[in-house]
Amino acid sequence: MTRIVPVILCGGSGTRLWPRSRAVKPKPFLPLIGDSTLFEATLGRCPPDADFASAIVVTGAAHLPHVEDQLAGAPDARVIVEPAAKNTAAAIALAALRVPEDAIMLVCPSDHHIADCDTFVAAAHAAAALAGQGWLVSFGIEAKTPETGYGYLKRGEAIDETGFRVDQFVEKPDRERAQGFLDAGIYAWNGGIFAFRARDFLAELEAHRPAILDAVRRSVERGVDDNHRFYPEPEAFAEVQSESVDYAVMENTSRAAMVPAEMGWSDIGNWQALHEARARDEQGNVAIGHVELVDCRNVLVDSDGPRVSVIGLENVIVVVDGDEVLVTTAAGAQLVGKLSGAVNQ
Repeated sequence: MTRIVPVILCGGSGTRLWPRSRAVKPKPFLPLIGDSTLFEATLGRCPPDADFASAIVVTGAAHLPHVEDQLAGAPDARVIVEPAAKNTAAAIALAALRVPEDAIMLVCPSDHHIADCDTFVAAAHAAAALAGQGWLVSFGIEAKTPETGYGYLKRGEAIDETGFRVDQFVEKPDRERAQGFLDAGIYAWNGGIFAFRARDFLAELEAHRPAILDAVRRSVERGVDDNHRFYPEPEAFAEVQSESVDYAVMENTSRAAMVPAEMGWSDIGNWQALHEARARDEQGNVAIGHVELVDCRNVLVDSDGPRVSVIGLENVIVVVDGDEVLVTTAAGAQLVGKLSGAVNQ
């Protein structure tokens, strides 16, 4: 079996998990669930004994120290240091130009949580098999609630026993439309995890966004190797248009496929999502740190020092990080990233 090359994307600032997640150390590098950080857990899901090759990590210079501090479990990993943040199409192109053209890449965000790693590995191998036939494959996460914060994939005809064509990529819907997707039973969340051969991805990028590929290619050709690190040339990379892989490639290709994956996935996109991903008591509460809860339901308190006492509240989140304190309802968690403390870091 061809070994799968994990491509781990480490970008973003995780402002919706402020104040715990900060620009100087965002959520991939924090132990938000268990003892491992989300980045370490992402690497750990792709072990050599499950036919994964050494990982490629794509990150910016600001995050490079955190990446290298947390590579102990993947000592053979290579790191591509982006000269600037240019979104996922360019980041993936950097990696695709640094592997053999027939390599099968598994593109994974570094800040997601997956509870069922065995199902993830099985889905990765199913996706890799389709990628070997020339498909560009998305993981379709089983939609269990009418989420408005995710894009959706509309399932088309079956390709084989594990994969389907993608009939449509759908942007984040409103609540009514999301409920319709759920009721239809043929829509999945787009989890941002992809598998494809390097040459197939580059061919589609050239067909639909040739200027992006041209600038990235020139940046790679003029780049510099430094042991396990690779530095693309900044001047050429500066010409890259910032665009997501969904917009640039996946929504345009005629070879889009999906593999359904029910694997306990969460993008940990805000404090309420983190609350749901953590182990809760019988009342739905989570208490991290020096915390006392009395007569509370569905309350998350996460304190890195001061005692926090909460009485008689429901659906509330309290976070203490140093001298910053956040208090929000569960419904308000989506707005955390717009607070001045999160924006003005």
